[in-house]
Amino acid sequence: MHIVSAWASEEGIALGQVATAKKSNEITAIPLLLKQINLPSSLVTIDAMGCQKDICATICATIVAGSGDFVIAVKDNQPTLRTYIEQFFQDQIERDFKDLNYRPHETRDAGHGRIDERAYYLAPVPRDFTLAKDWPSVKAIGYAVRLTQHADGTETSDVRYYIASRYLSGKRFAEAVRGHWSIESMHWTLDVTFREDDSRTRERTLGNNLSWLRRFAISLVKRHPVKDSLRGKLLRCGYNTDFLTKVLTLQKV
Repeated sequence: MHIVSAWASEEGIALGQVATAKKSNEITAIPLLLKQINLPSSLVTIDAMGCQKDICATICATIVAGSGDFVIAVKDNQPTLRTYIEQFFQDQIERDFKDLNYRPHETRDAGHGRIDERAYYLAPVPRDFTLAKDWPSVKAIGYAVRLTQHADGTETSDVRYYIASRYLSGKRFAEAVRGHWSIESMHWTLDVTFREDDSRTRERTLGNNLSWLRRFAISLVKRHPVKDSLRGKLLRCGYNTDFLTKVLTLQKV
């Protein structure tokens, strides 16, 4: 059973989730989840699985119509769209972005034995955008590159591509891309801390309920301000009923 969940990255809380139907996948569940959440004036990010024409149409009806926007990752499940964006930015890089209307943002972070330099570029959809008919809600295309210098002197790079419903500022585009990492972090926490991938639950309703309880637990524990890891906070909850009560009642948050 696959679970599609919504996560408020700035608040650190789970908003909702939908279990995929039998013989189905996340693609059909994403529109159902979006319709259940009130998202006026929100910026919604979705990974490449959600880069589907029907999903973009649903987002327009439920998010953009409510003054919200989206930023969606583009990968090989949409090869034509990905190739177009990749080629567009490769051409612009070779021309040093000369005469291009775009909004950049750069960051540099050091920690955990490495240095990460990130560059973000968002450009309005070109006038000759040949895929406009298939993707009418797309108003901007984005490019994000990360260069990492590791402690042993080696360097690695990672490039990703995006579509957006609005020509955002470079900083806001960067925040959306970086903010989506917290969702991936949550899935890592569910697997490592709660061992969700090892769950042998096969009954759908029970599995869905247990999944929601795990996400709800993460939301409560993360909001407590004590300086400790998530696992450390969970251990405190098990050893100290007073601390557990504060977590459950959102005291000192």
